[in-house]
Amino acid sequence: MPQIILVVDDEPSIRELVSYNLRVNGFEVHTAGTGSQALEAFQNQKPDLIVLDLMLPELDGVEVCRQIRKKSNVPIIMLTAKDSEIDKIVGLEVGADDYITKPFSPRELVARVKAVLRRSVVENIPIDSPTILSHGPIHLDQSKHIASINELELDLTPKEFELLRVFLVNRGHTLTREYLLSTVWGYDYEGETRTVDVHVRHLRQKLGDDSNNPLYIETVHGIGYKMKEDLS
Repeated sequence: MPQIILVVDDEPSIRELVSYNLRVNGFEVHTAGTGSQALEAFQNQKPDLIVLDLMLPELDGVEVCRQIRKKSNVPIIMLTAKDSEIDKIVGLEVGADDYITKPFSPRELVARVKAVLRRSVVENIPIDSPTILSHGPIHLDQSKHIASINELELDLTPKEFELLRVFLVNRGHTLTREYLLSTVWGYDYEGETRTVDVHVRHLRQKLGDDSNNPLYIETVHGIGYKMKEDLS
């Protein structure tokens, strides 16, 4: 069965352009032109990924993303006509997995969609590899895609889950922002490493971690982050 993509944009030309390029790449595509239509389509179509414009009539993309995140961790790629950092960060703050700035090339958008979908699907794990990663109170079951701390299940987005997995596998080692971008997002962001900072902050919050006095994830200033090797 083809994966379902919901494309939300109030410009018919953008919807048609994006829909055509996704369909020729094997996706089933549904569209919406307003925020309220987007929420209705999300409920009815159960998409595997949403391409969501930031500027929408009625409900803007930020509010649509916020409402969807209350119910689902479906991957969301935010479209924005603005190139300012604040617009990108706002989208990430409310739970978007990625963003792309208009004007964009259809090829780049399709590549982003495929990369986000790859990271949102549980990968096949070799039979001889551990499916459960444990470090202190943190446990991550790769086969069931469940993470917990102190036996309490964490409500993680796909990107947060993958970040935690990478930190656990590489605990004690400093990981650069560029390495995390390449590993977790699957392609280069051309220097947009603030994406990593936003997702690490969200992950810390869900772990109950304090960036000023971290129990689990340390900031290595000017370089990146690392999971503390000794949690005692």
